[in-house]
Amino acid sequence: MCVRLWRMTTRRLYYDDSYLQNFEGRVISCLPAEPVHGSSGTQAAWEVLLDQTAFYPTSGGQPNDSGLLGEAVVLEVRDEEDEIVHIVDREVELGIVNGCINWPRRFDHMQQHTGQHLLSAMFLERFGLPTVSFHLGAEICTIDLRGDEPTRERLLGAQRAANQAIFEDRAVGVRYGTREQLERLGVRKRVEREGLLRAIEIESADLQPCGGTHVKSTGQIGLILVRACSKVRQDWRVEFACGTRAERLASDDFARDCAVAEGLGCGVAELEESVGRLVAERDAHFKSLKATLQWLAEAKAAQMVSGATVLEDGTRVVEAVLREEHPELLLPLATEIARTERTVALLALGETGQLVFAKNPGVGKDLAALLKIVLAAHPGKGGGNRDFVRAKLADARGSESAIELARRLLSS
Repeated sequence: MCVRLWRMTTRRLYYDDSYLQNFEGRVISCLPAEPVHGSSGTQAAWEVLLDQTAFYPTSGGQPNDSGLLGEAVVLEVRDEEDEIVHIVDREVELGIVNGCINWPRRFDHMQQHTGQHLLSAMFLERFGLPTVSFHLGAEICTIDLRGDEPTRERLLGAQRAANQAIFEDRAVGVRYGTREQLERLGVRKRVEREGLLRAIEIESADLQPCGGTHVKSTGQIGLILVRACSKVRQDWRVEFACGTRAERLASDDFARDCAVAEGLGCGVAELEESVGRLVAERDAHFKSLKATLQWLAEAKAAQMVSGATVLEDGTRVVEAVLREEHPELLLPLATEIARTERTVALLALGETGQLVFAKNPGVGKDLAALLKIVLAAHPGKGGGNRDFVRAKLADARGSESAIELARRLLSS
């Protein structure tokens, strides 16, 4: 790992031109860094400092740029106070080097980030919901809103207002000023930093301190698509996508709707009604199945108890490895067997390795302790209490021997 004994200030070219794709920089230092763990495994890495760079570092919810420094692949870009540190896959010679930004990735990030500014401004302006955090993911972006729940009407309202500003193709520019100057201009989020600050201004919509990369006009955002909203601790997380991502997701959603509608034999417009009908039918069938399984459990329990093994202390033990039975039968069957005085049920489902042990409260045994011994001999996961336990074996082939061991333990 490299150790730098001095620091320098890296000129950030992306501050003034987010569209800069190629640049020249002077390599100030190139030192071995900690190995990088990627999808192809661990690889060697070097830490490169330039006098100026167009590579954006991970910061403010926006991931870093990727690209090339000469022949070296840029794996990561870090913001370390005044320095921009480039992590690359090979050594770079000191002197002048050509940098090349992965433009599709950069422009995608620009669309998402400017779209976030606009969407956050609409939530605040129209519904009084401030954004407290932002994350630009590989597929979906999120903002966390603080305040009342953003209802479907509010989500659509903010989306509609943001897209209206996009269709108007409003200018997006950069302003510089002190904290006090920006506050007088109506900055959306107050900052505590001193000195000269950089802010992104969307014409007649938003002014927000930000060091990220952005498009030149709202029209280049393309489209904002709000996808979902969920509660995250005290805030509301809104999922959205912009530009090419939004177009791709909308197309995928429509293709999926068409495929589901075709399978259900209805049109896309009738999809919601058809799914609602299927859910109602499913619930009715489940209720009927549950009643049938309960009836079957009562009948089988009476039959199995009559043939139970009786231990020396008078405890009845019903042991069985069920095969080709409905998996939901195991629980009600064990419960019904355990209703009989001084009776224990030791049941397993042969195909899956599921175990259910149940006993009548009058039986002086501890099934939780018994299961612990069984799982020590036949690995699996499960638990319960003195009267009832459930588990699943890692290897279903051990079902019969697990039941046999449980019976021996009861007998002893």
